[in-house]
Amino acid sequence: MASTIPLATDGQSVSLNSKDMRRILGSSFIGSAIEYYDFMLYATAASLVFDKVFFAGLGPGFSLFASFATLAVGYLARPLGGVVFGHFGDRLGRKKMLVVSMLIMGFGTVAIGLLPTTAQAGMAGPVALVVLRLIQGVAVGGEWGGAALMAIEHAPAERRGFAAAFANAGGPAGAILGTLALSLFAALSGPGFLTWGWRVPFLLSAVLIIAGLVIRLKVSETPAFQQLQSAGEQHRVPLLDVLRNNSRAVLLGLTATTAFYVCQAMTTVWGVSVAVENGADKNGVLNIKAAAAVLTLVICFYSARLSDRIGRNRVLIGASILGIVLTYPILILITNGTLWGFGLAIVLGNGLVQGFLYGPIAAYVAEQFPTRNRYTGSSLAYQGASMLGAGFTPLIVTGLSLAGGGSIWLIGVFWIGVLGAAATAVRFTPEGTRREVQ
Repeated sequence: MASTIPLATDGQSVSLNSKDMRRILGSSFIGSAIEYYDFMLYATAASLVFDKVFFAGLGPGFSLFASFATLAVGYLARPLGGVVFGHFGDRLGRKKMLVVSMLIMGFGTVAIGLLPTTAQAGMAGPVALVVLRLIQGVAVGGEWGGAALMAIEHAPAERRGFAAAFANAGGPAGAILGTLALSLFAALSGPGFLTWGWRVPFLLSAVLIIAGLVIRLKVSETPAFQQLQSAGEQHRVPLLDVLRNNSRAVLLGLTATTAFYVCQAMTTVWGVSVAVENGADKNGVLNIKAAAAVLTLVICFYSARLSDRIGRNRVLIGASILGIVLTYPILILITNGTLWGFGLAIVLGNGLVQGFLYGPIAAYVAEQFPTRNRYTGSSLAYQGASMLGAGFTPLIVTGLSLAGGGSIWLIGVFWIGVLGAAATAVRFTPEGTRREVQ
């Protein structure tokens, strides 16, 4: 029997303005924002702090490479988190997994803020950093699928894209919070930033986690899952079901999703590091990054709503083409060593290109899977893309830069190739905006 994302079930209102829907969308947004605050705070610290605190003896270029390697570890763990949380999310429910993922993420982030440096404890610090980054990766790997499906499976079909954008928008919102927190304590701590200032934003995660849990515990399980559970149609091993019946959807969804993760890594991780190294003011770069994330939020909601009207595929293909056209101008601006150059680059790459790719992607991926394995299948595609796109991109482009003597041409070829592959994958994906998802 086919499972669907229903227009409305169990008396649910088809409006997104009902009290229950506002609570659900708010929970998806705020919960994702808190978890991505934790996860993306690490990314910013990897660009500016960890190479000096945990890998200082390796030299400037290679210490940054090592710092980005620990960043990649978290992304390597995200598909594992997606599969594990997806399994139990498809078996036990979306809501329970969201609560567990938030608790795990909070533990990992606070513990990072308490780590001893290499100077204080030798290799124990870097080793513990890698382990805690793995824990973060598993937690955030389970977060996205649950948050997105809570919104999508409660929403009417004609508003699925916009509803899912609330879960996606938590990412940029969390990045804003994390970047501003690190920038604030960089200013407040001054010379003590590398000693204690960077730790405070990690420790503040404990307060955010408590607030997020209070909100999440108040939302109801999705009607789609309740219907599946009542009918007894859950698969014993959702991963096997996905691999047997939906492997094409996983591969196409992964390829399409990789594009926005590469844009994110190019501008907000590698770009931040390169801009500062080339002479741009560190605090100015962090503040511009946070401001650009606001634009990403706005464009995310706009493109998601647009995808409800004209289709996910059209929006995603158009955004990929825009990214291809802007690749080399963005790279030139990132590397010119000025605040205005970095600012314009991140507005174009992070605000526009990533924003248009980001808005429809949650609904685009989730609509390719049936209810019985939707958490597992969509998480596998999405988190696999995060591993490849966000986890390895800083390493790849740093390596290409070293190999090319600082040239941006090889980096541009890589970026264009990713965007072209994403557009091709979307072209061969069935449009899910208006059809009932089987």
